[in-house]
Amino acid sequence: MTDVAAFSFNKLVIFGVGLIGGSLARALRERGEADGARTVIAVARSATSSARALELGVIDSAAALNDDAALREALAGADVVLLAAPVAQTGPLLERIAPFLDAKTIITDAGSTKSDAVAAARAALGARIGQFVPGHPIAGREASGVDAALADLYVGRNVVLCPLQENAPETVERVAAMWRATGALVRNMAPEQHDRVFASVSHLPHVLSFALVEQILNSPDAALKFSFAAGGFRDFTRIAASSPEMWRDVCVANRAALLDELDAYTAVLARLRTAIEAADGAALEAVFARSRVARTEWQEQRAGGVASSDASK
Repeated sequence: MTDVAAFSFNKLVIFGVGLIGGSLARALRERGEADGARTVIAVARSATSSARALELGVIDSAAALNDDAALREALAGADVVLLAAPVAQTGPLLERIAPFLDAKTIITDAGSTKSDAVAAARAALGARIGQFVPGHPIAGREASGVDAALADLYVGRNVVLCPLQENAPETVERVAAMWRATGALVRNMAPEQHDRVFASVSHLPHVLSFALVEQILNSPDAALKFSFAAGGFRDFTRIAASSPEMWRDVCVANRAALLDELDAYTAVLARLRTAIEAADGAALEAVFARSRVARTEWQEQRAGGVASSDASK
């Protein structure tokens, strides 16, 4: 494993100092595995989240997104800029900061979709696209906001980087070193492969979780059903407590891959419906048995320390 102490920074600027951005800041400042001045500045649309982050000691200072002078000062000499806002904001944020970026500043993101982020970065940065390294930390909690930020959120978790052909190897390595300093495991994927994989193991499960709650809400005896909901409902719908804004943007941004997964899932449901209607217990048991074996093997791999994608984010 690469030396986690190999990352040093003087200024990190975070757009969206919530769970993801706040946890990165806390990890780099509190774990003692990054060197340098380690100054963290938050840029936000609202002063409320920045004020809370200051109060908690997660950041050193804050700047308003709509203040040109403050934004210019915040970005001056920044080593790394992290975009940790909902994915639909990636393009507008890059357009906003492009005039103020130093040539040596590295920009990365934490979005759950990557093809759209790359397209947005190309449009906003043009010839400076090599400064942008697309990324996605695979870590999350149902709780959101800077109060939920944890210094150890990324320990043992995967972070996917999607390097571009325009990225210098040392630029990609610098972003990788930053995430390794948080305790994360860094892997590379092409943006298109990333979006297909996470449409399957993350985006689709969120849609299904939200859909089940919606189905019950629309039933005439919803209150009665909720009153008897227990472990199975809790486990299946845990991620329906996630940010509606974030998941709205993810579904729209990755709609092509997500629609493929929805169609494939619908086909499996149709097979199960046919088996249930025909009282075909053998067909049902065969599907359930295959799924049980696969789920058990996946769980054993995780318990054995093999990193795997966590669909909570």
